[in-house]
Amino acid sequence: PTRRSSDLCGTTVTAAQESGRRWIGIDVTTLAIDLIDGRLRATFGESVRDSYEILGIPRDIGGAVALFRRSPLELERWAVMMLGGTPNDKQVGDKGIDGVIRFPLTKKEAGRIIVSVKGGATNPGHVRDLVGTVTSERAQLGVLVCMNAPTKGMLDAANRSGSWTHPANGQAYPVVQIISVPEIVAGKRLNAPPAINAFA
Repeated sequence: PTRRSSDLCGTTVTAAQESGRRWIGIDVTTLAIDLIDGRLRATFGESVRDSYEILGIPRDIGGAVALFRRSPLELERWAVMMLGGTPNDKQVGDKGIDGVIRFPLTKKEAGRIIVSVKGGATNPGHVRDLVGTVTSERAQLGVLVCMNAPTKGMLDAANRSGSWTHPANGQAYPVVQIISVPEIVAGKRLNAPPAINAFA
């Protein structure tokens, strides 16, 4: 039998997966879908992702543009989700923080990557703003997500942001990176420490 779930945390889907039943999970936002996917991966391990398919979220630039036109907030949530982060639900006064990716810093402390998503036109000022936000929020890294390929001025501003060295392994990472929506849908990932699953 097929089970359906509309609960935000995916309790029914998780129970169906645990009992080896076939299931279909349905929800209305990319955030809810990400929560359910995250819960399944935290409960059953990353390999569980091979046993189901997520539908209804952007798979190409056209889908991302359509999502942005329908709801800029949903585009932000989708982009943060695709990068392994937790979306920020605040729509006003978010200080340019659309999400946060957490990663292991020490045995007891998590580092943070600030995610800023821009669905419209972008410029070097957005990169400089993100550098300031990373500094003021005492985060380690930042990533700017833009709909189209970044300009040379944006790349120059990101390159001037410097690098941060992970204290545990000595690996250096750019303080600010830029990734475009076409790169995200093509499977490109950040040059960053592995993210902590929010449900882990």
